Amino acid sequence: MTQSFESRALLRDVTLRDGLQLTGKMLPTARKLEIARRLLELGVPALEIGSMARPDLVPPMANTVEVISELTPEELEHCWVWVATPRHVEKAAAAGARHFQYCFSASDSHNQANIGRSTEDSLAAMPAAIELAQDVGGSIQLCIATSFTCPFEGRVPEQRVIDIANDPRAHGAVDVVVCDTLGQAVPAEVYSLVSRVRLETPQRGIVFHGHDTWGLGVANSLAAVAAGAMTIDGALGGLGGCPFAPGASGNTASEDLLFATRPDWLNPTTFGSLVELSEKTLAELGEANRSKAAQGARSNASAFEWVIGGGR
Repeated sequence: MTQSFESRALLRDVTLRDGLQLTGKMLPTARKLEIARRLLELGVPALEIGSMARPDLVPPMANTVEVISELTPEELEHCWVWVATPRHVEKAAAAGARHFQYCFSASDSHNQANIGRSTEDSLAAMPAAIELAQDVGGSIQLCIATSFTCPFEGRVPEQRVIDIANDPRAHGAVDVVVCDTLGQAVPAEVYSLVSRVRLETPQRGIVFHGHDTWGLGVANSLAAVAAGAMTIDGALGGLGGCPFAPGASGNTASEDLLFATRPDWLNPTTFGSLVELSEKTLAELGEANRSKAAQGARSNASAFEWVIGGGR
């Protein structure tokens, strides 16, 4: 794959939602706003800024409404909010959100653990969520968690995901988000499923959300792009994981995805600034940095322009 081919992929940074879910510390609203604005300033085209999940179940998301309400309409044009019910859409929209990621699992067991209802119940409620998003001039994504494997049921058949994506109740979604929630997929599986979603379901954008549990986050993301995904999710330093999915570890690192895809807005200077933002954020949270590219940026290979301070 050439650089120009890979550069088609847009990064959505999910640090402020999926990245924070498993952390033991909650970032104050002001700090979340600072991170969001710095990411946008550096050129990151899209962000996931929070979740409407119950704060007693996912405490780091407790101030999501405050974050939404403090961002400008222009900033919110780049921001997505995780929702799982029509009521979630209503509350987020009232605060100013206009882009919603309506998420449920392909496997019933994980959906019960994560959202407290069956997959069918989540799908049945989606038309109401779509209508609420459209009423405020917004957009909504169909996000299918556990698209490859489930921590309770094991392998998820491809056809299960295709059937959900083809369900008429989801046809108002602008994108389909295919999620490797556990990070257990391999590139051939990602390419196969994303290709089928592109070819066999209504035409929409495709987002790939991958985790790096088995070290294939970047490879899987590039396979998704090759199959037709236009957006790939990542989190600073590989932060994150699902609190309701045993065995799930951090997201694919945003730094690794950016270093691999080299979008037009990225250069060694902006990359170095992202690494520094990541390091500061992870230090505040007491979390390890899992990004290989960030580690490379701190190497002593000073003749390489992507090393912080190198060649500049």
